[in-house]
Amino acid sequence: MWHWVRGVGLAVLAVAWALTAHFTSAHQESSGWGALLALTPMSTALAVVLWRMPARWLGTLLGAVVLAGLVWFWPFLKGQVALLYYLEHLGVYLLLSVFFGRTLSGPEESLVTRMARSVHGGVLSPAQAVYTRKVTLAWCVFFAGMALVSTLLFLLAPIVVWSTFANLLGGPLIALMFVGEYLWRRRVLPEEKPASMADAVRAWKAQRSDKAR
Repeated sequence: MWHWVRGVGLAVLAVAWALTAHFTSAHQESSGWGALLALTPMSTALAVVLWRMPARWLGTLLGAVVLAGLVWFWPFLKGQVALLYYLEHLGVYLLLSVFFGRTLSGPEESLVTRMARSVHGGVLSPAQAVYTRKVTLAWCVFFAGMALVSTLLFLLAPIVVWSTFANLLGGPLIALMFVGEYLWRRRVLPEEKPASMADAVRAWKAQRSDKAR
């Protein structure tokens, strides 16, 4: 029951975030709240990186410098909400593309292959191994394509068009990718036991846990 409540809560939060991001990006020339919202994920990620630096004093110093820079440039930043969101989306998509793509080079198994092996108790058929490697490539290309389309729209289209794609359609497109991959997997590997979304989430967490060790 708690898992459902948490899932619904996260979904509501994600929708509220997307709508707020779209409104402040596309319909307000200047917004302090919009800039703060856009900077929160990037600032949080940076704070975690700085906190984990071996030299804690250096991380604290760099954090103070960044904070001072944000305060100094705040009058400019609050008038560039769309740019801040664009940079955030671009960074996330490129990082995800690299995250999947870098596992395609070298002797190690691809990311989706390792996740599938975790789901299926460490045993994969040759067909599954080939398929999951192609899925890894598909996700890599998908995220790179999202970054490219976002950039082209940001540079060439009205901001409201870019914001609709980046803030409102990003999540649904990723969900559609999941659904499309599942349907294609059932066609290509009809004899294989299908993995649920919960299985995929557990495999993802297992991969992150192994990586952290």
